Amino acid sequence: MKETSARLLRLLSLLQMRRDWAGGDLAERLEVDVRTVRRDVDRLRGLGYPVHSTTGTAGGYRLGAGAALPPLLLDDEEAVAVAISLRTAAVGTVEGIEETSVRALLKLEQVLPSHLRRRVQALQSATVSLSPSGPTVDPETLTTIAAACRDHERLRFTYRSHADTSSVRMVEPHRLVHTPRRWYLVAWDVDRADWRTFRVDRIEGAPSGRGRFVPREAPAEDVGAYVAQGVASAPYRYQARVLLHAPAEAVSRRLSPTAGRVEAVGSERCVLHAGSNALEEIAVYVGVLGVEFEVLDPPELVDHLRELSERLGRAVRR
Repeated sequence: MKETSARLLRLLSLLQMRRDWAGGDLAERLEVDVRTVRRDVDRLRGLGYPVHSTTGTAGGYRLGAGAALPPLLLDDEEAVAVAISLRTAAVGTVEGIEETSVRALLKLEQVLPSHLRRRVQALQSATVSLSPSGPTVDPETLTTIAAACRDHERLRFTYRSHADTSSVRMVEPHRLVHTPRRWYLVAWDVDRADWRTFRVDRIEGAPSGRGRFVPREAPAEDVGAYVAQGVASAPYRYQARVLLHAPAEAVSRRLSPTAGRVEAVGSERCVLHAGSNALEEIAVYVGVLGVEFEVLDPPELVDHLRELSERLGRAVRR
């Protein structure tokens, strides 16, 4: 009986790991035959877990949503990761989730083994979090988009552009990308027949599902780098190119991924491509990089650097 109970817990843990399982795969993981898997699934159903099955040679299984949340079975590393994530979410960029995250964290810590609780508490005691600035996103919107990415479901939503104009978009969502300040959705825009990157905080209202789609090849192998490059080269009012007298690798370590794109020019120099709606911002940003540089374009950036230099000089003389 003890062995059967342990196997049921292991089966429940496997069903929580991914959306669909073939009966043969479950049997291999549990080191039993397919008939035993069927019996164990029936036992889980008898305990109130909604395990759905599909007919066929493989006999697939999926853990569905029930009337109550089933116990989540986490290994040590997963439990620590969840605790750290909840701690981060308590001061994160998701609107209205801070208090909920704290409550969930308290519940988790209550049942953590002492050696895991010490790991989490050590991180908390040694960490000071700064409150984020800028817009936040609705957690329901995030979960809706994440589920659509997982299930390959088209989404329809109203999107407010950088120019503050709204349009209705039909997309095939691919991935969510999170930077320290923003959430982005990478998706195929059906009407424009091209890949687009959407800032999630600019999605107005709740996205609605519009049927399944066959996923297409991603726009890049590294979706995070794809978003970073797209944000850095967004249609800002000004686009600057600055030759930096430093290796590209060294400059990249100092830059935020979305601050600009670095192009190597030999082993000791590189070109920074950066955009902004104010040349003053670019002047300050380049000035604090701590390397020698030359402005390639636009020429007006030189005037702003000259004004900034004179202002700093006056401040030093005072």
